[in-house]
Amino acid sequence: MTGPWQRPIPAQGFDDLIPGTLMEALGIRILGVEGDTLSGTLPVDRRTRQPFGLLHGGASVALAETLGSLAAWLACPEGYVPAGLEINASHLRAVPGGTVTGHARPVRLGRRHQVWAVEMEDEAGRAVCTCRLTVAIQPQKD
Repeated sequence: MTGPWQRPIPAQGFDDLIPGTLMEALGIRILGVEGDTLSGTLPVDRRTRQPFGLLHGGASVALAETLGSLAAWLACPEGYVPAGLEINASHLRAVPGGTVTGHARPVRLGRRHQVWAVEMEDEAGRAVCTCRLTVAIQPQKD
């Protein structure tokens, strides 16, 4: 296992995490993990557009929070979970359709806090949105 991961990367993928979540409602898919990066996609369709026909900024933030939180969980020791503290986003390009792909990479992995950068691109590889997610690492409650 390479990268910052402290939990095993599911060999069968992440599809079992999707049912009944915002990921399902928005069509978010996890592509997988490569090195220190967790990647996923979001369709730009009726579920994720704002009223003017473009990708909704909140949908971009939902993708960033999903990718960063899942990556943070994989980087937590057993018995600990991440809890979001802060997220910010800079929307760089309007996207009317297709799919955006996000890549979550660690900025800082401390014992109590983690910071993740999530960069998103359109199908042409152009930057769409950049986000920073800060999470607290806390004991998992049963």
